[in-house]
Amino acid sequence: MATTDRSPADLDRWERETFGRTTERNAPFSTISGEPVKALYTDADLSADPDAAIGFPGEFPFTRGVYGSMYRGRLWTMRQFAGFGTAAETNRRFRYLLAHGQTGLSTAFDMPSLMGLDSDHPRSLGEVGREGVAVDSLEDMEALFSDIPLDEVTVSMTINAPAAIMLAFYVVAAERQGIPPERLGGTIQTDILKEYIAQKEWCFPVDPAMRLVGDMIEWCSEHMPRWHPVSISGYHIREAGSTAAQELAFTLKDGLTYVEQAVERGLDVDDFAPRLSFFFNAHIDFFEEIAKYRAARRIWAREMRDTFGARKPESWRMRFHTQTAGVSLTAQQPLNNIVRTAIEALAGVLGGTQSLHTNSFDEALALPTEEAVRLALRTQQIIAEETGAANTIDPLGGSYFVEALTDRMEEAAQEYFAKIDGLGGMVQAVKQGFPQREIADAAFRYQQEVESGVRKLVGINAFTEGGDADTDILRIDPAFEVEQVRRVQSLRDRRDAGALARTLEGLVEAAHEESHNLMAPLLDAARAEATEGEIVSALQTVFGSYREAPVF
Repeated sequence: MATTDRSPADLDRWERETFGRTTERNAPFSTISGEPVKALYTDADLSADPDAAIGFPGEFPFTRGVYGSMYRGRLWTMRQFAGFGTAAETNRRFRYLLAHGQTGLSTAFDMPSLMGLDSDHPRSLGEVGREGVAVDSLEDMEALFSDIPLDEVTVSMTINAPAAIMLAFYVVAAERQGIPPERLGGTIQTDILKEYIAQKEWCFPVDPAMRLVGDMIEWCSEHMPRWHPVSISGYHIREAGSTAAQELAFTLKDGLTYVEQAVERGLDVDDFAPRLSFFFNAHIDFFEEIAKYRAARRIWAREMRDTFGARKPESWRMRFHTQTAGVSLTAQQPLNNIVRTAIEALAGVLGGTQSLHTNSFDEALALPTEEAVRLALRTQQIIAEETGAANTIDPLGGSYFVEALTDRMEEAAQEYFAKIDGLGGMVQAVKQGFPQREIADAAFRYQQEVESGVRKLVGINAFTEGGDADTDILRIDPAFEVEQVRRVQSLRDRRDAGALARTLEGLVEAAHEESHNLMAPLLDAARAEATEGEIVSALQTVFGSYREAPVF
């Protein structure tokens, strides 16, 4: 990058002459540092650290992208999130998306499934199939991917507390298609620390939940070389109200904690690290989001090489999925959300994402209609084919503003790392409620800014004239819940009760042994047609359940 021959005094004089006074007056504030965004950035704003040099894509520290060719070689995967009603209904949506050009599948589960509850559990009433697909058993998993060749398409599953159970269902469903686990490609989220921090869907206390994560990483390292057993997720941290810097710091620290745990088990970091992936939010502050992704790659590469001694470049590469921000969508003037999503998606692309989900404009109102889903997918295709954004690698690299933001974002993350380490690490920090409090405070400040008018939201507290457009919404047929309850109860009547009892007993015995990897008995339980709720209940007899201490 070129250097400026102007001194700080020259820049001050330029500001006074240009604006009549310094730009500190009503400048927008950065969520990274709380300081005003400057009117102009120069090389004087860049880090003097030689390790912060942006380098080349595909080379350490990957600031400019994890692959040398990036989108000149291959576009990002267009992976739209889908799931509602029964497995059969979602299967039809999956095949619709594939027919319209989607290149990977991403599964949304309903609330009972995310919480480890069967559809006929009393707490499931009214929630079955509402916010995702209901999957209670191996039978449902088979229906979900019926007529979809699982060795030819990559599949993502967004589920955490019962992730090991869902992975067992998936592996056995593929087994019944004649596909062994080593040929399966995709990702299961499994990021349980994020649940305690932000999304609040758990089945077990923190320590046994972390054991299950370790068991999955260990088992997948041996049996599923194409599978990502953990997708460390900042998305839900951001949706809970965090700043971009908090999303970055807490997500990376979660990931580093999973690496620590695996290394403590005796795993070689290079045996599992290449299959760790990340999931970030693409929020509305365009340049800040791009800086976040660049900083994330740089921090992860350094930590993996210098802290954990990883030798393979594949272990240093942070590969990540991006989803546009659900929390940025508004029920008022919902067509505005098309614009928001397009801008957020472009930030993900210019930030170097490996796969992308674009939200539908009607998601603040209900689950998306097929028309809205198609438009969301077309948004990605327009960015890929019409805008030129994919024609060159890291087109914003070298921008004084972007590089300065990247440096500041990295500094903010390191400051949080130090605080978390001072509390005894991320697990202890979560138990003490530290990240939860930080996010709650950030969300409160944001809401204050909106209500005071300091932060403008179009259609909410600014430009509200004109009313809202009529929008068709997808309504979930209540009959889906009745049908799903009937399915799970019918399964219980048909299966071999003796075989089921034996496998659940074996699972409980294995859970008592800390050194016993639970994936094999979970696979046995899946083959015996145990339901998700039955497996969770069996494990809770050993692990117990979890109740969060309130954070104010």
